[in-house]
Amino acid sequence: MGTYILGISAYYHDSAAALVHDGLIVAAAQEERFTRKKHDPGFPANAVCYCLEQAGISLSDVSHVVFYDKPLLKFERLLETYLHYAPKGFRSFLTAMPVWLKEKLFLKTTLKKELATLAETKEKTVPPLLFTEHHQSHAASAFFPSPFQKAAVICLDGVGEWATTSVWQGDGNRLEPLWEIDFPHSLGLLYSAFTYYTGFKVNSGEYKLMGLAPYGEPKYADLIHEKLLELREDGTFRLNMAYFDYATGLTMTNQRFAELFGSPARLPESPLTQKEMDIAASIQAVTEDIVLRLARTVQRETGNDYLCLAGGVALNCVSNGHLLRSGIFKDIWIQPAAGDAGGALGAALATWHQYLDKPRTTNGRDSMQGAYLGPAFSTDSIRQWLDQQQLPYQELPETALLETCSAILDGGNVVGWFQGRMEFGPRALCARSIIGDARNRAMQSVMNLKIKYRESFRPFAPVVKYDKVSAWFEHEGSSPYMLLVADVQEDKRIPMTAEQQQLFGIDKLNVPRSQIPAVTHVDYSARLQTIHPETNPRFYKLLDAFEQRTGCPVLVNTSFNVRGEPIVCSPEDAYRCFMRTEMDYLVLENFLLDKKQQPAWQDKENWRDEFVLD
Repeated sequence: MGTYILGISAYYHDSAAALVHDGLIVAAAQEERFTRKKHDPGFPANAVCYCLEQAGISLSDVSHVVFYDKPLLKFERLLETYLHYAPKGFRSFLTAMPVWLKEKLFLKTTLKKELATLAETKEKTVPPLLFTEHHQSHAASAFFPSPFQKAAVICLDGVGEWATTSVWQGDGNRLEPLWEIDFPHSLGLLYSAFTYYTGFKVNSGEYKLMGLAPYGEPKYADLIHEKLLELREDGTFRLNMAYFDYATGLTMTNQRFAELFGSPARLPESPLTQKEMDIAASIQAVTEDIVLRLARTVQRETGNDYLCLAGGVALNCVSNGHLLRSGIFKDIWIQPAAGDAGGALGAALATWHQYLDKPRTTNGRDSMQGAYLGPAFSTDSIRQWLDQQQLPYQELPETALLETCSAILDGGNVVGWFQGRMEFGPRALCARSIIGDARNRAMQSVMNLKIKYRESFRPFAPVVKYDKVSAWFEHEGSSPYMLLVADVQEDKRIPMTAEQQQLFGIDKLNVPRSQIPAVTHVDYSARLQTIHPETNPRFYKLLDAFEQRTGCPVLVNTSFNVRGEPIVCSPEDAYRCFMRTEMDYLVLENFLLDKKQQPAWQDKENWRDEFVLD
């Protein structure tokens, strides 16, 4: 039977469950994919049930259930913070305390109740509960699945219990904490403060700020350094809390912050101006500076050749790209579920390797299995569902399906692609993706406005055969998790005219910059995903078929959802999203559905009521 360990992250945002069997990852999924509620913070009942089902076990077969942080330490931080700033923040204190006193402080009891309900058993028969520290969960999620036997680990996020930045030494099955920066001094919360100020949603809009940055100039970087941030040469820092409200208030920034930047926070959904673009460029530049300084310090202190990253800031793929190219470390590896969802996996792995002291072996490849750790759906179950719904489809053998899809994509069509096990983490990695032709000049605006219903400035990612990546992008090696940004190769670029070079901000958007304009951002960069036959053989064959037809081994890949919706999980989710958008075709495993042949869809606009805009 072996040892099964169930990791859980919940009650903040992005709840998830992960199951590990004798140190191997069996399954992992976010709760939002099942409930269809983005960033769902509730107890991950559906994700837990899926993990157990995938392993063919019941809860009674699990040896330990591990929670991803320590609520008592978090409560201590809240109380100390409120006492430090008192009487300021009393309203926030009154808002937070009832929830803590009723639920979060007694989390052990809450978890036991939830698990007992799930297993239809008594609380006393629930497996033993363990609690890891928040940054320990992040660090374990980064190091233990990494391909490195020995590596430094940096965790950067908003805040765990106290830590906001932590540094670790990983060696074999050991992970030792070296030092940390504590709340309220937080790079994650600094970035989130600017996310809030530019009118985007905290904890989900940070990647929009990153995507907006290339449209601007870092005009405010000196002001940030001068007024908001005391940054030392070694990368450690302190924030000037006089400008921030997150420690005591119900917003991220205050009136003083608004006065410093000359206007109140932008209202969500209001027009974007050059100022927001310049602010985005400025905080991005400051973030990259901090990360590089920290990395140099950690390399000097530990002497490691390799670095692992986790925590929400590790999803900043522009910063990651700069870090890799800096050569400070020989190589870096980033946990694809770098945010709180990945904490569930880290908690389970920390228990196996550290608490139970079990060995760890590496074979030069990471153990995330391409992050394809969610549910899959059989051909028979999909056929049965399609027939029940009386939906017209073609069932094709794989070779015919891939050749047909290549022709469809070459014809400028947009395809919903659903195959294999669902991805774990925030990125769609060609198991639940919307794909198109990267060479098509109209594809970026078509996908943004007609498929995703989202802001026009947002870039799309290229997906490329791993063995062709360096022919098209300034990058050597793999990037399977879409967590690195690299520039398009010079010989694939289209030089800008003198007139085009004078353009500012959003006017830059419609200037084609390369032979693959749909995935080339305004600064010639691209957020890379490489496809490998070991982890996703079918999509590798699709790219191969597309290359045979067009000479180009690159497609556009974006997540299979509309704005505000979690990535689709089931065939029903996929079909609903397909019918509510201007997608042309849908692939469900070996089944091909043509939009023109489908019965009329009644609630095409209902997604706007169903999903809160992110």
